[in-house]
Amino acid sequence: MLIMEEGKYVSRGEIARIDTPSSTASWKPVPHIDVIEAVAEVVNAHKWNIEDERFGLASEGKKMFGVMEISRSSSPQWHRCIGIRNSHDKSLAVGLSAGIVVLVCSNLAFGGTTVIKRKHTSRFELTDLIDRAVASLEDDFLMTETVCEDLKDIHLKNDDEARSSIVRAAELGVINSCDILPVYREFKKPSHEEFKEPTRWSLLNAFTETVKKYSPQRVDHSYLALNRAFGLDGRQAALFAA
Repeated sequence: MLIMEEGKYVSRGEIARIDTPSSTASWKPVPHIDVIEAVAEVVNAHKWNIEDERFGLASEGKKMFGVMEISRSSSPQWHRCIGIRNSHDKSLAVGLSAGIVVLVCSNLAFGGTTVIKRKHTSRFELTDLIDRAVASLEDDFLMTETVCEDLKDIHLKNDDEARSSIVRAAELGVINSCDILPVYREFKKPSHEEFKEPTRWSLLNAFTETVKKYSPQRVDHSYLALNRAFGLDGRQAALFAA
């Protein structure tokens, strides 16, 4: 799932037609299409299949964002995905991140962090960087998936625990305080049958279902806060810390 706060959704072909600014002695912008194709080449070299991809351009083509869904995963409930970014105006370094798309409701959970931070590089160097980055993303994928599997096995003790967790999440900035009740209602009567068990996994889904209505910028903030709250970033879950 790619959310564009500004700009537009585009195809690979449209991105390939974007002009790249001329290089200077201290700055060598990377063509957006080179980043995409380098990621695709490395993903294929790792024997992963790209099943879907979405791209967007902002700032009159100066910024590019994308998400590639890949088939390899530890569970049939989600797809792994790779987030991509690049810029032609020095505002963003080339970046990759790891995440999962929960298939039943198309929610995106990002557990990893950007693993490339290079503002200018040659095409050859870029491919090498991405090759090493994709290899390191494997650990982020496994971490996120392991946490999600654990969430499915941990049941909330009672309704009071659910209520207090939702209030705590509002305090952590996951949701607006006015959405405490909507999250609780979604948890008690989930929109998807797969989340009927009162587990932490179902509670996470109640949050992601509710924040879909937020603005793209707020959604992005909520997802980051959810990662911290539920431990998808590999640290102790802030929401359930003693």
